[in-house]
Amino acid sequence: MGDFNTEAFTLLAVAIVVIGLRTTARWIMVGPRNFQPDDYLMLLACVVYGLETGAAYMVGAWFMGLANNAMTDEQRRTLSPNSEEYRLRVGGSKVQVTGWSLYTLLLWLLKTCMAIFYSRLTAGLINMRVRIHVAYVLIGVTYIATICSILFGCHPMHKNWQIYPNPGNYCQPAVSKIDIYVTVVLNVTTDIYLISIPAPMLFKARLRWREKLELLILFSGGLFVMMAGILRCVLILTAGANGAQQAGSWACRETFVAVIIGNIPMIYPLIRRVARRAGLYLTTKSDSQSYPAYPLSEGENISGYSKRKKFRHPLSLPADTQWNTTSDEQMILPTSRQQPPTCTAGEGDWDSQSHRSAGGGIKVIHETIIHSAEKESRL
Repeated sequence: MGDFNTEAFTLLAVAIVVIGLRTTARWIMVGPRNFQPDDYLMLLACVVYGLETGAAYMVGAWFMGLANNAMTDEQRRTLSPNSEEYRLRVGGSKVQVTGWSLYTLLLWLLKTCMAIFYSRLTAGLINMRVRIHVAYVLIGVTYIATICSILFGCHPMHKNWQIYPNPGNYCQPAVSKIDIYVTVVLNVTTDIYLISIPAPMLFKARLRWREKLELLILFSGGLFVMMAGILRCVLILTAGANGAQQAGSWACRETFVAVIIGNIPMIYPLIRRVARRAGLYLTTKSDSQSYPAYPLSEGENISGYSKRKKFRHPLSLPADTQWNTTSDEQMILPTSRQQPPTCTAGEGDWDSQSHRSAGGGIKVIHETIIHSAEKESRL
């Protein structure tokens, strides 16, 4: 038990440091006035993580890892309501319900932060808007379904800490299969969808293998969270009498991984900037001299230009080009001293978009066609 307490509070301390670094990075990159909802939600997640760690500590230190599970019918019948064990099992079961609720809230807060981050990263890519909106809806619906399974899977509520008669598996919060299966399935489903949002950009990117590998690692961190969630599910189901303790222990470990993965993309731009200034991040222009264009749609020309002069996907720009300097997340993409105008990419025709906006005034669209040896611009 002492080893777990040391581990749990060490993980909490590391998570607080990481969230602090993320907040510092955002402060430096955009300033506190430009903080976005995910910056504040991450601070809330830090508080929830502290409460979750406290609940896991209480299960072992205050209630000796006991709950209303792992008891025979005879043991339930003969256990006196006035005994210390009875008090420990009832209290441990109540903390388990609280722990499950905090665990779920924390994970879904982190998912929401990632969805908001992706919405900024893909801002201007019209064909990505729907996917971001679907992510918000999916996160909201799955959270409601998960928390309802925890709070209402056993009815009435007091059966969650009932000792005798046997309330059944669904009313044993430490090892409730309905809580475990609903949570792990919806958790993995939402993580898979979130990973799929930046995947098309990465696969179509024209980048050096090293930069592409960096981005793949950066955005595929959700895979580790999924593996941790599945491992937690298996360990709880096979823990037997230690199910209550395993539930609290692995909840802290899984959410720690989720906190780290959820904050790395926001810390990465600052690390990359510092590395470049220190001369530790080396780039060569020779690797980015010739990249095929990323078309708006197959066979589509841009206002009479030839097919070879098509709009490029933001991740397809050469390494000595900057896509957008208005937000720190764009530092994840290759940058340089060149600062072409910010552009908005979608699957529609740019001319048709400008005609549709004519009713609201004159809209000036800057388009930059970038090639390995020359740049052509037109207004």
